[in-house]
Amino acid sequence: MSGVVHAPLETPRLILRRWGDSDRAPFAELNSDPEVMRYFPSTVDRAGSDGTIARVEKGFEVLGYGLYAVEVKGGSPFIGYVGLAPVRAPNPLAPGVEIGWRLARRAWGRGYASEAARACLALAFDHLGLEEVVSFTAVDNAPSRAVMHRIGMRHAPERDFDHPALEVGHRLRRHVLYAIRREDLTTAAS
Repeated sequence: MSGVVHAPLETPRLILRRWGDSDRAPFAELNSDPEVMRYFPSTVDRAGSDGTIARVEKGFEVLGYGLYAVEVKGGSPFIGYVGLAPVRAPNPLAPGVEIGWRLARRAWGRGYASEAARACLALAFDHLGLEEVVSFTAVDNAPSRAVMHRIGMRHAPERDFDHPALEVGHRLRRHVLYAIRREDLTTAAS
C-alpha cells in the first residue's frame, strides 16, 4: 500500500482530508487548550503543532494513510484530527496501527469522533487489509474510552501498560488498551 494515499474520506457529516496551511493556526490553538490536552503530558506550542503536521504529511506519503484533518461539511473547515498511525517502539504495542483523535472543544459531544473513527476503521480493514487496530489512552480518559467503546473496540486489560515516554509516578503513565479485529466487524455485521 505504500504511496497510495486514501484521502479524502467522507462520512455523512464530515470530510477527512490531508492537511493544508490553513489548518496550522487552528491546530496550534487546539493544542494550546489545557482542557483539550488534559490527558496529555502538556500543551503543545505552534512549533510543535507544525512539526506534528509535517510528520503526519510525511506519513501519508510513505504509508498511504495517517491522521486526517477533519472538517464539518458546510460548517467548520477544521475541527481537529482523526486517523490511523503506526505504533512504534519503545511502545510495547509496537508494531501495530492505532486509531486516534483530537478535536477542538467546540466539536465535542456531537458524535464527530465516532463517526470519523468508523470511516478510518473501514479504511483499515477494507482497504489496508489490517487484521487489528488498537487505541490507548490514560486510564482516567473517560471521553476517549467512550469513543473506543462506541466504535466497537474492546478493552483488553491484559495488554494495559505503563507508557514508556512518561516517568514513573506521572499521573498519566498507566494506559489502557482497546482493540478491534477484522472479524469483530464481520461478527457485528452478521
